[in-house]
Amino acid sequence: MSNSASLRVKIQKMGGFLSSMVMPNIGVFIAWGLITAFVIPTGWVPDEYLCKLVGPTITYLLPLLIGYTGGYNVYGKRGGAIGALSTMGVIVGANMPMLIGGMIMGPLGAFVIKKVDGMLAGKMRSGLEMLVDNFALGIVGALIMIFGYVAVEPIFSVIIKFLAGGVEWVTKQGLIPLASLFVQPAQVLFLNNAVNHGIMIPLGIQQAMETGRSILFLVEANGGNWLGLLLGFAVFGRGMAKKTAPASASIMFLGGIGEVAFPYAMIKPVTLLGPILGNMAALFWLQIFQGGTVAAVSPGSFLALLAMTPKGYFIVNAMAYIISAAVSFVTVAFFLKTAKVEAGEDYDEDTDGILNNSIALAGASGIAVTVPVPAAGKRINKVIIACDAGMGSSAMGVSILKTKMRKAMLDMEVVNVSVDNIPHDADVVITNAVLEERVREKAPNGADVLTIKNFLDNNEYDRIVTYLKKAQ
Repeated sequence: MSNSASLRVKIQKMGGFLSSMVMPNIGVFIAWGLITAFVIPTGWVPDEYLCKLVGPTITYLLPLLIGYTGGYNVYGKRGGAIGALSTMGVIVGANMPMLIGGMIMGPLGAFVIKKVDGMLAGKMRSGLEMLVDNFALGIVGALIMIFGYVAVEPIFSVIIKFLAGGVEWVTKQGLIPLASLFVQPAQVLFLNNAVNHGIMIPLGIQQAMETGRSILFLVEANGGNWLGLLLGFAVFGRGMAKKTAPASASIMFLGGIGEVAFPYAMIKPVTLLGPILGNMAALFWLQIFQGGTVAAVSPGSFLALLAMTPKGYFIVNAMAYIISAAVSFVTVAFFLKTAKVEAGEDYDEDTDGILNNSIALAGASGIAVTVPVPAAGKRINKVIIACDAGMGSSAMGVSILKTKMRKAMLDMEVVNVSVDNIPHDADVVITNAVLEERVREKAPNGADVLTIKNFLDNNEYDRIVTYLKKAQ
């Protein structure tokens, strides 16, 4: 594995770890955002009584949920319990939402109690297991909670204030649009969770608590730039890219699943300039007119953007989406229109293009073959489709594959999960090509790993179905 690939995988892992704590609770973030958008003094229908829900939810509930989820991911329910307890230590005394504190203390508490349980295993008298388990968690949890309150919370408060001050300075200097130079390329490499969940959402919530909205929620989550790229391919693309782009565009606009757009930028990497410039233009617009949302926009659909828009900024935020789509479309259209088809490149038919010929299965020799062949005697019962968060493109892929499997009369279990939660009994794991290295690390021994680059290309699913038929 090259150094660059290794670094990418490490950042993907970090993003996946952060995402696994945030994504299961996104619905709660949305609930808080909706209440905030409606009932705060500057909201759509200000209500002093209901406004009392806003502060405690962001101060206590959301950090505790993140801490519990992070602990649960490390050590099940026992880890979740101590994770929430550990997080409470950094919440008390802080004068700001401790989301980052929950991301650190939750997994830390679970890790410690897991080690303690391991040391105590087999050393307890029969009948004392419950007593020892409860007291072990109580004592360890109390110590970590006090440690978080006395030592960790002051450090986190300083760090968050420093980061918030840096964001404020960057905003005043008009430099936020330059973040697009890094954010959009990171999205194509599936590093978006590290950027959004690790940086933008925690700092955005801190800013929104002070001003009622934050532009940071739209640095990564504005889907207009990717919609513009897809529309560019729908009008000026060729072959399979042109055929599949309209459906991808509708999913991007309504569903906000950015993964459907990333493969198109890989076809001609120069078109990535479209989303970069589109996002720059949108952020520049939002800076001028002080736009932003009250909470995280997840997924990045136009509907989610409107739902999180505070009173008085509906036109500003909508225009930011439209501007990003328009600039991205014009840029992508220019490159596609002026692109020359190289001699021997059957781009019109796209028979060898990235969207069509993209399923590969590494055999014992490690050499990828374009036509998957299941091992002799291999029986497939469970098929997994894995994406970074396990909620977007993988869920869409399961729906498409199940439909094709029913028509082919294939009776196998098909589920979608995140890369970090691939079950031990998976027989086949299907994932995006960019995530293949991580998936091979997580997939159980004996499971075949198939890669797919466009979750909307029927040809890719046809090949998977052919593979499953051979195994059956």
